[in-house]
Amino acid sequence: MKPTEMIIPRTGIGLDVHAYASEDQSRALWLGGLLWPGERGLAGHSDGDPVAHAAADAVFSAAGVGDLGTHFGTDRPEFAGASGVDLLAEAARIVRAAGFEIGNIAVQFVANRPKFGPRREESQRVLSDAADAPVSVTATTSDHLGFTGRGEGISAVATALVYPRPHLPIS
Repeated sequence: MKPTEMIIPRTGIGLDVHAYASEDQSRALWLGGLLWPGERGLAGHSDGDPVAHAAADAVFSAAGVGDLGTHFGTDRPEFAGASGVDLLAEAARIVRAAGFEIGNIAVQFVANRPKFGPRREESQRVLSDAADAPVSVTATTSDHLGFTGRGEGISAVATALVYPRPHLPIS
């Protein structure tokens, strides 16, 4: 393989933050592509799932094709209330249409609750199916520091690896 034909992977970073919805709003909590019954929901234009949103932003970043706001921003009313899983699937489609494949996505979110460990595999399966690529999700707390520590919201950071699809010579 010539150096100009080498497949060079690209990495991207995504960050998403959502505050909890006000007490007078009845919003469901969507986190990691899963519904969390009995938990307070997050405010947002779509479903407010910071894990799915950070994952989508990371693949956009890695491919250099804009960001979540570019493709699904608040100026796009058709995405009001949209599922984060659907946004991640559409982000993966956009990235593939731009000539890339997704190697993997890793997401870590910061929150005091919900207790994520028992549903980790379920979340990873849902997000991996949406991205059609491996997605791993980890959770941590911030030792009661900052807005996540005070229970005011949830943040998530993601990394993604994409690589250009090799161009096959025309024979």
